[in-house]
Amino acid sequence: MPAPRYKSGSFKKVSRRAPGNKTVLHYRRKKPSKAKCASCGALLNGVPRGRAYEIAKLSKTEKRPERPYGGYLCPKCLKRLMIEKARNI
Repeated sequence: MPAPRYKSGSFKKVSRRAPGNKTVLHYRRKKPSKAKCASCGALLNGVPRGRAYEIAKLSKTEKRPERPYGGYLCPKCLKRLMIEKARNI
């Protein structure tokens, strides 16, 4: 019987092999969804997928790509935005 705190949907069941060839259930917190582009909704590369307390432990450069709008826009949308800005000046 799982402890009451593990009964919520925020925990994922993971099967583990214990000594004596016994299968036991461990409970892990689910990972958040992958980061998406604010403009087109494409998945963003270079952005870690973890809970807030895990991401807080990472250095600034590990949290998002080092370019303008890194971690917010995908490269295609960024290129489109830069071209638009250059044309409007």
